Amino acid sequence: MFRVPITIRTFLICVAISAACAQALSQTAAPAAPAENDQVRLKLKDGSFLVVDDAWETPQGIWYRQGGLSHLAPKDRVKSIERGNPAPPPPARAKETNDGPLYMRPVEKPPEPKVEQTGNFEKPVWIYLVGGARVEADSASQSAAGVWYQRGSMSMFLDRSRVERLELEGVEKVADGDSKRERGWSTGSSRLDALIRQNGIHFGVDPDLIFLVMEQESHFNPRVVSPKGARGLMQLMPGTGARFGVRKPFDPAQNISGGTRYLRELLNRFNNRVDLVLASYNAGEGAVIKFGHKVPPYKETRNYVKQISYRYRRIPKAKKTETVKK
Repeated sequence: MFRVPITIRTFLICVAISAACAQALSQTAAPAAPAENDQVRLKLKDGSFLVVDDAWETPQGIWYRQGGLSHLAPKDRVKSIERGNPAPPPPARAKETNDGPLYMRPVEKPPEPKVEQTGNFEKPVWIYLVGGARVEADSASQSAAGVWYQRGSMSMFLDRSRVERLELEGVEKVADGDSKRERGWSTGSSRLDALIRQNGIHFGVDPDLIFLVMEQESHFNPRVVSPKGARGLMQLMPGTGARFGVRKPFDPAQNISGGTRYLRELLNRFNNRVDLVLASYNAGEGAVIKFGHKVPPYKETRNYVKQISYRYRRIPKAKKTETVKK
């Protein structure tokens, strides 16, 4: 029997193996190279991604090329082949926070209604004169010629040229219940509520801010004196009071006026930054400037700023109030 030499058999086996390899390679041939800017990713079933140069699917599994070398990954590990750059994630929604600078809300002055030339007032009324003075009357009668007003048993006449307007006393004295519904706060005194509102509008300071400072400083006690000598509702130091023309620090009208003017000056200096204004009111504007226009690192001052700022953010914006002129 004729036997094929071993060398020939070996050669034939090599030829058969080469043919089989060529067939396998033809089945796993890589597709055309992806575009330069396209990204190829293997999304694995464990949720992770593998970035590769290229990838293609074959019966044997998922072939991928990375760094010039080809690798085979089992099909049970790969969920999909993704091509192209992934879409950018949607921008994160800005989280609402109370951190950062707090600015004073703008103060809206009430509209000026048309002044009526005639009218009878049976209730207490304020007669505002040209030049800023005012007269309180028990009742008044207004005509084109002027104003007759009653005060006690006396009856007097003011020429029209001297009278700016008439304002019912009830307009200033807002009922406590109405005040709470309108602004979300009340001192418990309709007179103090009216003074806060009037000074806030006059000097352009949010009445809510005045109220909170007064509450923190004196708890609405007009006679209180601090260990350092601060006096009255707004706790004005003697030097600060003198600076703003407060001669009677225990008089609510003068004290609130001086404190509101001081707040207005601080708001102008610190560009309406409520946190810096409060820090200056508590520790002095020099301390705020010393620490680089930041709240000084004093525990008392930081607590003071934090407490008032927290409450100021949560007071609803005041509704417009109308001043009635007659």
